[in-house]
Amino acid sequence: MKREKDAAPPQETGLTATEQRAIETLYRAFSEKNPDLLDEAVTTDWKDIPLAPGQAPGPEGLKPIIRGFIAAFPDIQITIQEIIGAPGRAGVRALITGTHQGEWFGIAPTGKVIHVPLHEFHHLENGRITHTWHLEDWFGMLNQVGAWPAPATSQKEAAS
Repeated sequence: MKREKDAAPPQETGLTATEQRAIETLYRAFSEKNPDLLDEAVTTDWKDIPLAPGQAPGPEGLKPIIRGFIAAFPDIQITIQEIIGAPGRAGVRALITGTHQGEWFGIAPTGKVIHVPLHEFHHLENGRITHTWHLEDWFGMLNQVGAWPAPATSQKEAAS
């Protein structure tokens, strides 16, 4: 996890230092290629909403997803751009970057660099994340690797 290079100095987030550290650790699990960091950031019954297709609940369900990300984008980084919070709640605006070097979403590696905006809302208790609602721009990522829009079929193929 890193912060934007030209970002202003850290701002008051409205969170405790422990809450902020939990949020930063969640993103470090990706950037530092260490899925076990989730155990420091989230509760054992953490809710990741929505779950990815085939994803099991809790931190153990996200760890294979992180490993898949690392395999597909070995240079993956999640850069926190902004955290807005109040005790027990936080909104995060971040950016996922990486080079598509392994299969992802069934798409063969393209070697293209992706930039995927990420927006998340977290609930925290006792310094750990209990719930995360997230939204990533996967259509934008598909466009960046040339998989969206899907190649047009010819008139003849469409008619059959």
